[in-house]
Amino acid sequence: MSSKRRPQRGSHATPARSVATANSARPRVASPELAPASPAPDAAPTSPGAVPIAAEAEPQALVVSHRFDPGPGGAPPYTATIRLTGRRRGVVGAPGSEDAFSTTETVVGVVPGSDPMSTTTWVYGIASGEWDVTAEVIGPERARAANPTALSAVGWSWRRWAMVGVAGPAKTRWALTAPLAAAPGVMTGSFLAAATIALLGAVAAQPLFLTHHGVSVGPAILASVLAMIIGVAGAKAWYMVLKGPSRATLREGWSVDGFLVSAPVVAVVTGLLLGVPTGGYLDAIAPTIFLAVAVGRVGCFLTGCCAGRITTGPGIWSSDRRVGARRIPAQLIESAVGVTLSILTSALVLGRVAQGTGLVFVGSVVLYAVVRQGLLRLRAESRRFSWRRADRGPAAA
Repeated sequence: MSSKRRPQRGSHATPARSVATANSARPRVASPELAPASPAPDAAPTSPGAVPIAAEAEPQALVVSHRFDPGPGGAPPYTATIRLTGRRRGVVGAPGSEDAFSTTETVVGVVPGSDPMSTTTWVYGIASGEWDVTAEVIGPERARAANPTALSAVGWSWRRWAMVGVAGPAKTRWALTAPLAAAPGVMTGSFLAAATIALLGAVAAQPLFLTHHGVSVGPAILASVLAMIIGVAGAKAWYMVLKGPSRATLREGWSVDGFLVSAPVVAVVTGLLLGVPTGGYLDAIAPTIFLAVAVGRVGCFLTGCCAGRITTGPGIWSSDRRVGARRIPAQLIESAVGVTLSILTSALVLGRVAQGTGLVFVGSVVLYAVVRQGLLRLRAESRRFSWRRADRGPAAA
């Protein structure tokens, strides 16, 4: 559970006659993505790839997505540079600094031979209104050859599961709502909804297994609720350790590892204080934990966090919130692992295998932790281990 990276505001938007480089403050990463501009010390959060905004400017933003062709296969991954220029409609005479902009976006690790991609850009520090925006590839040569004309503006069709063309000018929105603008393949708020359903569903399902093990439901549910609250805080803390403490990581991003470490500890301690038998309780909650993992990872997939690596092989078109492409569905694979472990542990608990020992819980968590290490290698921003980041270049599988 991680969320996919978000908006930041800095100084003023760049006038059309100059070019702001949007990727200079960020190193290249494992998958194609748009690197953000460096925020000012007193800046509020902005979106990746954003053109900065001055503190005195109107809080307006523009969010635009464009289709990008990675070119034919058979070549190694490359880095593409896209220049976006915009001019506000209705401007008479020379445009002011808030009536035009020009910026570049760097897309790292483009995999030739994959499906057409989308890139999404956030622009701040501009005047309210309708804008004509042009996006064109300026390098390298093979990227220009694959995209010889201006890139097409696109939106997303969930029914067709595909990009669709967008006609007409782009319209500004209130800057504070810009992070909520959905990029192609991204369903805003889906992770929060899935996580809520997952946790509530886990609590609702626990009485079935608790009573089967003869564990008092009331105290056990209380222990579970407290464990979930602390577990969510643990997930946030673990994410901040992995990514580095900042306002951005405090606002967004979670790590399931932190939940799986902190929640059971709190559950056991609380259970002991309430007289709940530890072994039976842990075994009884094991199926519900993996059910929550299964549901939560679907939310990750729809919201664009924990995205898989871009591939030329079997995959599903999805997004990391900024770059949409055919990707290994790492989140859905982990969801399937959660479903499998939930079914397996349910059978063991209902079959009273090693009843009351806690072995079902311990064994399933260890198995999940081992499998998860392999799943992390499928991610765009991969880590060799749950506790250590290790960005790698993209693979064409």
